[in-house]
Amino acid sequence: MRPMESFIGQPIRSLQTMLRVIAEDDPSHVRIIPDGIYGPETVSAVSTFQRKHGLPVTGVTDLATWEAVVEAYNPALINQDAAYPLDVILNPGQVIRRGERHPHMYLVQAMLTVLAEMYASIAMPALTGILDAPTADSLASFQYLSGLPMTGDLDKHTWKHLVLQYPLAANLQTRPG
Repeated sequence: MRPMESFIGQPIRSLQTMLRVIAEDDPSHVRIIPDGIYGPETVSAVSTFQRKHGLPVTGVTDLATWEAVVEAYNPALINQDAAYPLDVILNPGQVIRRGERHPHMYLVQAMLTVLAEMYASIAMPALTGILDAPTADSLASFQYLSGLPMTGDLDKHTWKHLVLQYPLAANLQTRPG
């Protein structure tokens, strides 16, 4: 998807882009390709939108239609866009060591749980929020598989590898099959 700034001064392309996102979120809408031309495909998409949203069906984008499209676009964009990322901050040089309690450990333990389902050499940790012995063992196994020093502690290098491996493992598990 192009950044919205690239559509400034291009209201037809903006309308078509919003209608496209709405149609991707709700397949009962007409899917169009944003080409900047208010042709028959756009008229059809606008008419369908108007019909589905209780507006007079004219195929013309008046102010009421535009506002309804914008209102429908925002939640549709959230549904179609990638999930919002979580930026976890580990301070420079910060290492979470065995026996320490830290809120990030819940995230680490959850990621290790998913990875343990994919890799038999990683033991399933408990969700305690503490870098306990089972979590340290799981981390050490993960570190070994990632070519990192097997400390069992959580440092920035281990975090980076967890963050890179977790989405791959999680997506493999959610595929229909």
